[in-house]
Amino acid sequence: MRRIHANGRAVVTTLVLIAATVLSGCDKLKTDLLEAPDPDIIDPGSVQSSAGANAVRLGALSRLRDVAGGAESTWLFGGLLADEWSTSSTFVQNDETDERQTSTNNGTVQGELRRLYRARTSATQAIQLLKEFRPSPAADVAEMYLTRGYAELQLASDFCNGIPLSNGLADPVEYGQPLPVADVFAVAVASFDSALAQSSGTDNASVAVSRAAKIAKARALLGIDKPAEAGAAVAGIPTNFTYDATYSLTGGNNQIWSQGFSARRYSVGDSVEGNGRNILVKNALPFFSAKDPRVPSVYTVSSNGRDTTKSQDGLTFSRTTSLWGQTTSTPLANGIDARLIEAEAAYRAGNFTSMMSILNALRASPQVLTAPSTGATGPHPGVTTPVMTALTDPGTTQGRVDLLFREKAFWTFGRGQRLGDMRRLIRQYGRTADQVFPVGAHYRGGNYGTDVNLPVTTDEANDNPNFSQCLDRKA
Repeated sequence: MRRIHANGRAVVTTLVLIAATVLSGCDKLKTDLLEAPDPDIIDPGSVQSSAGANAVRLGALSRLRDVAGGAESTWLFGGLLADEWSTSSTFVQNDETDERQTSTNNGTVQGELRRLYRARTSATQAIQLLKEFRPSPAADVAEMYLTRGYAELQLASDFCNGIPLSNGLADPVEYGQPLPVADVFAVAVASFDSALAQSSGTDNASVAVSRAAKIAKARALLGIDKPAEAGAAVAGIPTNFTYDATYSLTGGNNQIWSQGFSARRYSVGDSVEGNGRNILVKNALPFFSAKDPRVPSVYTVSSNGRDTTKSQDGLTFSRTTSLWGQTTSTPLANGIDARLIEAEAAYRAGNFTSMMSILNALRASPQVLTAPSTGATGPHPGVTTPVMTALTDPGTTQGRVDLLFREKAFWTFGRGQRLGDMRRLIRQYGRTADQVFPVGAHYRGGNYGTDVNLPVTTDEANDNPNFSQCLDRKA
């Protein structure tokens, strides 16, 4: 840089030269920034190898975890629309869903729907790559079919009639037509059948994927009212089997714990609401007040030992469950699910003695619901149920259905099954929405609405020319 003299011209000349240099550099920088690769876009050529195929497989498994407990998924929002959780959040998205009045532009539901679609697309991409570049072990291919089917199962369980299943791998994208939930369940069954075909080996991985696929397939078969086939699908699966999504401090916390226990945005649902416990919620199960060991829950007491802690909204007394810790695994499928499916199949066959025997066998032995885990907040001991008192056959059609679905609700709390089961009580068991879902005054003010499922959100209509809105909002 030239030295500055008293002569202003020298100064101006120097500054002009500097400005020109800087502007030239800025232009180059701007060009470089505009040409920077998008980190979300992977060149297809980069995964055309065994290592690339495996990387896509791992990415699909990560997305499977996110549709369970790895993110704020429909496991939480489905339970919020149902009766597992009550809103204690400052977010209108949570409030309107708990009130059964979910808008089609609900941003949280939009994110949950997108995660399910991404898991499905990632699994399909991984299947193609694994078959071409890494066909062995076959269990890896099978697990991708399981991942795809599980996303389809959760879509059909939680969302309205009119779910598009697009092909995101085609160029251009092949946009799907809106499908009734029965059709989406059938697509899931086909994916699970492919998983079973690929997991016929006797190695541990194949056996685990096969069992998980059989349980998930049985759930989809229940969705299309095929209880006998569902019961047959899970025969012989050990009750202590579990296929888990895992979490860690560095790879992602268990968000059911994070959103419920830690952030206090969700409170354990109950049949009475309000801090004064004076608002009856008709049809809601008493998950909190029943003091059932399958859903251990308490009011959170402040450090002074006297006051009840308020939730995130600063108003609602905090009701939390100790089922999960910061890194506690969550079962996507387990042997308890298999027994409950068999119990329902027995009921539908008119074998009430077998139904009661299956339900009481689960209660007669300790069952591991969550395993011990560690975390920055400290170790979590896990939850194993004690031996529980045997049930008595109610002796009536309504009583038996009530008992069967209540038992299932407590055994599967927080695991993404309750909303689908409540919808089946309407579709398959002849009940009305007002006999199944929470009705009456909502403790936030106003009354519960009429939703019995989550809507396919408006961003689908913005992108998909075949979709405008749900075909209907029926169960």
